Amino acid sequence: MAQDVSPDLVRAIAPTGTLRAAINYGNIVLAQKGPDGEPAGVSADLAREMARRLKVPVAFTTYDTAGKVVDAVGGPDPWDMAFLAIDPQRAKTIAYTPPYVTIEGAYMVPADSPITANEQVDRAGVKVAVGRNTAYDLYLSRHLKEAERVFAPTSAEALEVFRRDRVDVVASVRQPLEAYARANADVRLLPSRFMVIEQAVALPTRRPEAQAYLSRFVEEMKASGFVADSLARSGQHDASVAPKAALP
Repeated sequence: MAQDVSPDLVRAIAPTGTLRAAINYGNIVLAQKGPDGEPAGVSADLAREMARRLKVPVAFTTYDTAGKVVDAVGGPDPWDMAFLAIDPQRAKTIAYTPPYVTIEGAYMVPADSPITANEQVDRAGVKVAVGRNTAYDLYLSRHLKEAERVFAPTSAEALEVFRRDRVDVVASVRQPLEAYARANADVRLLPSRFMVIEQAVALPTRRPEAQAYLSRFVEEMKASGFVADSLARSGQHDASVAPKAALP
């Protein structure tokens, strides 16, 4: 990709002259707080690289859930660039690039639970703790027919609800559940994923030039090793760089 970006394209991506990037600390695979208190991880690295190419400053706004990021797109403090899981419900107000990272949604249960497989979760009487409006919550809203979701404001709080209220199952990103299970012998993960979560760069709808440029940017960042290197630096060795996507 050419490093020089036209003024019109800069305005399409960062209309205020600053790249306003939304960072979701609720997904530790993509974002962590650095030792200096600033956002770190692959999403922050991508935002900084995009700002460098546009030759504009970057301003981060941080959130604790993906749902709050989605809500902010049309609010009083909108963002230009965010990092969200692709979901058809969100696509009403958000446009996406191809995915740059894929991660897994997984279930965790008490160690003595009779549930041993994902297929056994969707049964009458089973309760599933989940962070409201997360990618896996939206997915489960379409796929669970018998089980009942028990909501918490964030994924971290869903884990607390699972333990405190003795809920049957908790659904979340695999990595934090694996870390929790390693430290607590009274829980276990079910052996396979229940969904693949495709993480993409998001932007407000009706910015086709910006979407096309960001899509090419994402493909370059995958192909060059930028995404893989960033994941490794932030300790996210279990996340996978998304496959190459065909662009129009």
